[in-house]
Amino acid sequence: MGYIINNFAAPTSIKGIRDYFVNVEGLAITEDTVARYIRILENAKIISRCSRFDMKSRKSLAGEQKYYLADLGIYFSRNTDNRINYGPVFENLVYNYAKSRGYAVSVGRIGQLECDFILRRRSFEYAYVQVAYTVLASKATEDREYRPLELTHDNYPKYVLTADTLLQRRNGIVHANIMEFMKDGRLFE
Repeated sequence: MGYIINNFAAPTSIKGIRDYFVNVEGLAITEDTVARYIRILENAKIISRCSRFDMKSRKSLAGEQKYYLADLGIYFSRNTDNRINYGPVFENLVYNYAKSRGYAVSVGRIGQLECDFILRRRSFEYAYVQVAYTVLASKATEDREYRPLELTHDNYPKYVLTADTLLQRRNGIVHANIMEFMKDGRLFE
């Protein structure tokens, strides 16, 4: 349980978790046992699994998944240092916000690049979302966040959500402040 909670919003595989317990913790555990524990956490609504989705073939991918917490208080109750890694925290917030607005949420893959979220509505309309603390720190950071969206050649909406108050537009991609976006109850359209 602790491993998933401490690594929320990170790509995770059942084999990787098993290897951690065997090699680091010295516990003999099988992948089936790890999978059962993860299902228990999912059924208890402590975590949610976010599957990967290939943006070119429009198909779900097996393998690594990301897990998000239903309540970030679970993480902070187990980790008492005051340092916050805003990237996964903001990603977790956007994941829960999108789910609460009725979107099916997946992690997108375009070749070797990752798009934080692909959102789908029942009408098969898509939106693409990148989440970061800031894109203003450097040109490299800005390019890293925009590149997966720029490589997606369709007309669905594309967003970069950050804590930035200075907002920009780049190649038709909407840059929005996360707090303002959620406070206003905006949809990804």
